[in-house]
Amino acid sequence: MFKFLLRRSVGAFVILILISAFTFAMFFAIPQDPALLACGKNCTPQNLAIIHENLGLDKPITAQYWEFMKGIVAGRDFAVGHCDAPCFGVSFNNDQMVWDTIIDRLPLTISLTVGGLVLFLTLGLGAGMIAARNKGTMIDKTFSSASLVLSSMQIYFLGPIVLGALVYSTGWLSAPKYVPITENPAAWFVGLLIPWFVMSLIFTANYTRMSRSTLIEQMQEDHVRTAKAKGMSERYVFFRYAWRGSLTPIVTILGIDLGALLGGAIVTELTFSLAGVGRLAVDSVLYKDLPLTMGVMLVSAAFILLCNLVVDAVYGFIDPRVRLS
Repeated sequence: MFKFLLRRSVGAFVILILISAFTFAMFFAIPQDPALLACGKNCTPQNLAIIHENLGLDKPITAQYWEFMKGIVAGRDFAVGHCDAPCFGVSFNNDQMVWDTIIDRLPLTISLTVGGLVLFLTLGLGAGMIAARNKGTMIDKTFSSASLVLSSMQIYFLGPIVLGALVYSTGWLSAPKYVPITENPAAWFVGLLIPWFVMSLIFTANYTRMSRSTLIEQMQEDHVRTAKAKGMSERYVFFRYAWRGSLTPIVTILGIDLGALLGGAIVTELTFSLAGVGRLAVDSVLYKDLPLTMGVMLVSAAFILLCNLVVDAVYGFIDPRVRLS
């Protein structure tokens, strides 16, 4: 297990290096000078030269990339002050430390992810179990049909409908907003309830269909039939053997979804006007802010790779037939 995790960690590190190099190269393919964005409307050649020097844009591209990567490990010094490790540089637009900006936006994204995760896993796996245990009945057909319809929808389509029905037309709920849970837990819960609800409707459909199909497949396995033949109760066989064996594909898609959500649920945050990491990623690209773009890209990629690494490690615990080496 240790060798496997070490090998995967080294591979993840290499991927992060490649992502950073690719993002850096793509940014410099843009003809516009990024220093012009920081210079403002009344920009003079003298001010532009000073900005180039302060941001390190007067150096060769390879030297800039090396300084950027070195700053992540050891920190860097800028005209606006010292940037402690991990240092992703200073934003071209507001002279704020990129890492501090990401950390400021991250609690909202984590709140969206954790709340939505609990809701859609509970509903999705529960509905899938009910449908599988009632295979062929009206309950199964109802859940399967509902999941098929919901899985074809998107957040940017369903979100405005829910907002119109629950906020603007009836006033039952207030518009989504983020309040730190440490300040007001009740306001935190209410403010994110609609995004959680919309996310759960769409993600629940995928987990309902996946858990139903895998559970039905597991119920036909030889070891499950043998357990039934030995006289074990149906409930015990269902949860001890069939349910555990069905978790592998569910954990796989959960790792992908969790990494993507932690990396910044761009569509969700834009739909509900929430300023998290996803919104920060969009703004960094629109303003051609290289340090901010690099920081968000690397943090998002790190979340995705970490979740995939955890998923691979969990395989060996949930399914004894899987061996990691």
